[in-house]
Amino acid sequence: MARNRHRKCCRFRLREDNARFVLLAVVMVFYMLCGAGMFMLLERRNEETERAIYEGVIRDFLAHNPGVNRTDLEVLLKRHAQTDAAGFVGTKRPRWDFAGSFYFVGTVVSTIGFGMTTPQTVPGKIFLIFYGFFGCAGAILFFNLFLERIITFLAYILRAVHEQELRRKGLTNGKHGKGRRGSQASDDDSLDSWKPSVYWVMLILVLGAVFVALCASAMYQPVEEWSYFDAIYFCFVTFATIGFGDIVVSQKSNYDYVHLYRFGNFVFIVIGCCCIYSLFNVTSIVIKQILNWILRKLDVRQYRCCYRPKPRPRRNAITPGHINRQAKGAVTVSDVENDSDSERRNSGEMISMRDFLQANKISLAMMQKQLWETAQRGAISSSNGGGFQGGVGPLAILNKKLGQEDV
Repeated sequence: MARNRHRKCCRFRLREDNARFVLLAVVMVFYMLCGAGMFMLLERRNEETERAIYEGVIRDFLAHNPGVNRTDLEVLLKRHAQTDAAGFVGTKRPRWDFAGSFYFVGTVVSTIGFGMTTPQTVPGKIFLIFYGFFGCAGAILFFNLFLERIITFLAYILRAVHEQELRRKGLTNGKHGKGRRGSQASDDDSLDSWKPSVYWVMLILVLGAVFVALCASAMYQPVEEWSYFDAIYFCFVTFATIGFGDIVVSQKSNYDYVHLYRFGNFVFIVIGCCCIYSLFNVTSIVIKQILNWILRKLDVRQYRCCYRPKPRPRRNAITPGHINRQAKGAVTVSDVENDSDSERRNSGEMISMRDFLQANKISLAMMQKQLWETAQRGAISSSNGGGFQGGVGPLAILNKKLGQEDV
């Protein structure tokens, strides 16, 4: 009884970010299992058919050529496949001339990696490791900077449209919409409290990515002699940096207006990758919002644990309780100076999932706040003759975490 008297049961909850991480991992595993099942249903029968056709061709060839050994034939076919992949067979252009090498490094730094061209020498592979490391890092920085500027630009445009709508309704006056509002205006109609919608930004990026893909496909379809659907498929695989390599552009030895075509291909790939990268980041915000909604519905189960608490030091006038806790790292100086809830939360004290979700509208609200801030900065910089600037997306998160906001 004496032992049990000192044992206590407590409840604890998963922190909101940890719960969201676990939920996303479970969702992604389920999503991958469903995808694997679908592709198995869609592609398995075709694989068996193609394999049977290939075996039939080999049997027919051996039947008409009894002096040919099957093992020798398979070695020949394997060698032919390797040579064809390297671009040495047929009318394919050289892979390692300057144009082909430039195309290769473009697929490296953009992380597309089609795989039809790969270094075969040891020095080439060693150089690729170092070259690809810095090249991929630079490309990711370029994509992040593009994301910041396109989000800033869209926020500025959406703010201008909203301001024009308020003027049309007579809810605001003045050049920049900061005059007195009409009597019918509410806080929601105020330009100062307005935030761009993440969904509008997502829709604009979707339309932009689709437009770029359609234009690129219209160029690829006649030049490469693909079907229009194959061209669309290639655009998605390339712009998303998946890069299967089953369909690759610029592999023929001769093209009409080859330099113009290669330049257009380069421009479309760069713009397409930037648009899809930006779209992926904004879509991830929406997915995160859905996960938060699921967490609120689940309310993250409470788990019970029993432990034996250590004897607490006695309070006295010389050693107050809060100083004892501070010495053990339970609180910080800000907790002693200001005992408010917000200060305690900023100091790293654990709070419940419900309180955290209620205090923060998490991803969507944060994204809207960033969009609003970039819209404000865009309006200020535009009025001062400057360009668009702001911090949205992965780069802003890293800057904030690492304390590099001004870099």
